[in-house]
Amino acid sequence: MTGAEEQAPLPAPSPSGAPDTLLLRLDRTFRVWSYGVGHSHLLLRSRKEGTDRPRLDLHFEAVDVMRLVRRYEGLELHTVDDDMTARLHEESGVPAALWDTRLVVALRSRSGTGYVQCGRVVVDRHQDDEDPPPGAARVRDVAWSLRPADLRSVRGGRGDLEGFTGRG
Repeated sequence: MTGAEEQAPLPAPSPSGAPDTLLLRLDRTFRVWSYGVGHSHLLLRSRKEGTDRPRLDLHFEAVDVMRLVRRYEGLELHTVDDDMTARLHEESGVPAALWDTRLVVALRSRSGTGYVQCGRVVVDRHQDDEDPPPGAARVRDVAWSLRPADLRSVRGGRGDLEGFTGRG
């Protein structure tokens, strides 16, 4: 990026005073684990902690734009205000006809902030801490997921998304 290009600001609570919506709180440390260009897939991972806290994988699918730090301690996912969403949609180059298929999620933690514009967010649980060997079957234990239509329905509050803490 050259100095002449502007970088989108970090998400913040709405300047109108309207609170953002906490979508998910995970009292774990997540690290940026991988990004696959072919499918625009971002993976943040929290390693297994003992026998009672499984590995958690936070998948962002169909990523258009992102701003990240390397690790998130005590990660929270939040909505962003409509102005920020519109600005990121425009800057991402995604055609306006597809904006309804994208969501913008703010990442906040004790160790840094960021955002991701994507098509879907999924949290998977894994009892083992390592990926299966190439070619082996991968079973998904989806603990939580969010699509753009889900986000529109929770704008007024957290609803049934608030209960998952990543502890089980």
